[in-house]
Amino acid sequence: MNSCESQTHISLSERELQVLELVADGLTNEKIAEKLEISKRTVDNHVSNILGKTSTHNRVELVRWGLQWGKVCLDDINCCTVKP
Repeated sequence: MNSCESQTHISLSERELQVLELVADGLTNEKIAEKLEISKRTVDNHVSNILGKTSTHNRVELVRWGLQWGKVCLDDINCCTVKP
């Protein structure tokens, strides 16, 4: 199995998808925490878990991954279907 195939089977929780969308919107972890009414440490953990699950190393790579696999929608790009 190549890396492209393995990426399609990654499952993010609803909360992780919410965090990913807010990361894609450019929010800091502190702002994400405020918006979701959770602690910054919880957001830190979610971001860390998402980075690990997606084998990405930073927020830029993560957003690129999200766009590539239809997990985020930015400014009418990739907005047909956002998949859980």
